[in-house]
Amino acid sequence: MGINQKLTEQKTVTTDHPHIFKIEGVRDGRPIIRGTGVTVDLIATFFKAGESVEDILLYYPQLKSAEVYDAISYYLDHQMEVEEYLELNKIENVLREFDLGIDDRGVIRPRL
Repeated sequence: MGINQKLTEQKTVTTDHPHIFKIEGVRDGRPIIRGTGVTVDLIATFFKAGESVEDILLYYPQLKSAEVYDAISYYLDHQMEVEEYLELNKIENVLREFDLGIDDRGVIRPRL
């Protein structure tokens, strides 16, 4: 076993869902679908918008249906946690965090 594999294993946190992991330093430690970097909160956004698993697979053909179902299941089991990530990623919160604004043309700029 190489050093990189050992480091990855030490930083990987398994969850109660077989396809969902958290890896320190990857996507800010948010739950992701194993081996992809696709976050559970991204899948939850599609799910909450009424997209079907089949639709999500059209957007992300590298995923398997079991992985998408597991991400949805993780969201439903850990809704408060995932909703916190969704709230942090709302545009108004990101703009506030980085002291940015949107001008009349829709361009994001530093606040003056």
